[in-house]
Amino acid sequence: MEITIEPVTDSPLLQIDNLHASAGDTEILKGVSLSVNRGEIHALMGPNGSGKSTLASVLMGNPVFEVTEGSVHFNGEDVTEDPPTDRGAAGMFLAFQHPEAIPGVSVIQFLRQALSNRTGTDLTVLELRLKVMDAMKELGMESSFADRYLNEGFSGGERKRNEVLQMAVLQPELAIMDETDSGLDIDALRTVADGVNKLTNPERGFLIITHYQRLLDYLTPDHVHIFMDGRIIESGGPELAKKLEEEGYDSFRAVLNQ
Repeated sequence: MEITIEPVTDSPLLQIDNLHASAGDTEILKGVSLSVNRGEIHALMGPNGSGKSTLASVLMGNPVFEVTEGSVHFNGEDVTEDPPTDRGAAGMFLAFQHPEAIPGVSVIQFLRQALSNRTGTDLTVLELRLKVMDAMKELGMESSFADRYLNEGFSGGERKRNEVLQMAVLQPELAIMDETDSGLDIDALRTVADGVNKLTNPERGFLIITHYQRLLDYLTPDHVHIFMDGRIIESGGPELAKKLEEEGYDSFRAVLNQ
């Protein structure tokens, strides 16, 4: 049975309200509120240890973290307590900072199972291969990539391109990208950014988590948020990322003491 998610047009694609989350006795998220509409690219920028990756994990339902207050709504539905599999099937996707290698499982085998979970339908091997080949051609990837074991022996750039390929095949409505630029050289960064740009459309939203301005040289966000000490302390447009690049995070730390 194919699962069809009808968008709720009068509500944000992603709505985070006063989200608090902890790992054990340590509170990491301290009241995060954020709305992402369809067709928007949001950049979340913050230093190491600020809780950015925790936010990505909590949004996808990682059981390591406990939501102690607040809520997460996706497509108008409360998903705060939903498991990761349900969120993925609904159209949420997380591109990991450090994608895991899975020896013995090829890229195309992984995509077949993931697509089945996402849509509720099973494509034939030929149908899937044609779909994957079309996506790889669009992204400028070698066709042999599909038969390699998932992330095994992949360079950092190949692992990140594989995440973009997954997005192209699974067609999520919300793509959360956790420090996709981490460890990439300029050529790999351009390749990943080009892939993301090709996947933008009026029905898809992006939440891009990053340390640096450099990824935003190739991706133009609609909104930029500065994230420190488990919360968003300032929001603005692309000019905010440029200010951060010029002045560093110290220029924003005074807000934490207000």
